[in-house]
Amino acid sequence: MIHRRVSNWDDAYSNAINIPGGDRWPAAWIGPAEAYRDAMSAKGRAKLDIAYGERERNRFDLFLPQGMPKGLVVYIHGGWWKAFDKSVWSHLASGAVDSGYAVAMPSYTLCPEVRIRDITREIARAVETAAEMIDGPIMLTGHSAGGHLATRMVTTTSPLSRAVAGRVRHVLSIAGLHDLRTVMRIPMYRELNVDEAEALAESPALLSPIENTRLTCWVGAAERAEFIRQNALLANIWTGLGAETATVEEPDRHHFTIVDGLADAAHPLTKTLLTA
Repeated sequence: MIHRRVSNWDDAYSNAINIPGGDRWPAAWIGPAEAYRDAMSAKGRAKLDIAYGERERNRFDLFLPQGMPKGLVVYIHGGWWKAFDKSVWSHLASGAVDSGYAVAMPSYTLCPEVRIRDITREIARAVETAAEMIDGPIMLTGHSAGGHLATRMVTTTSPLSRAVAGRVRHVLSIAGLHDLRTVMRIPMYRELNVDEAEALAESPALLSPIENTRLTCWVGAAERAEFIRQNALLANIWTGLGAETATVEEPDRHHFTIVDGLADAAHPLTKTLLTA
């Protein structure tokens, strides 16, 4: 098989213009997310805007199941580390919540106000704060840039405390970006200010997983080839470094629809996430 050199890095990572009707998103997520927050708040099962740090965006929402939670899921949103917040994704908590788990959804300070390494530290604080509130195993998941941040939490240079890292039972990276050296090549994302040193320090694919890491890398079969490559890359490397890994290419899913399964307790995406 011949792997051809990428000549247009903007196009390699451009989702909306390469997906029919791609301009529907992110608006298509906003209504369902708001409706879910309202419904859970009315039931007294949503705790919104919990502070985990000092910055304005250092807040997370926590959605609770009926009865005692079986554990904690943390969902980390994407947006190239420079867009969106927790409010766009609330409905994606429903699959895990209906399965008996609490779900925390943090916002974080965006680039270029901070660098990616600063976001890594913020997410660790969010996970630590949520872990203080919910007992039991922890499952981490994230989409795109959120997949990077979720997997970064279980590297040997993770900012997580040893106690909290030891509670992480599974990491599910959804269309994750695991090698940041390619981000340096994308002209439209130069405001991320990723340099060689940061790419080497913050790329999960260039780092080692902590002991007993279990990782699933999940991507849509209709995604851009670069996302499919990045999906396979991390699982391949970490298998050789002692982690238990799996890769999934879900048919008929692209970069925006690939997260939809999290809203359904019966969907394989949710079931895989919660398999501890």
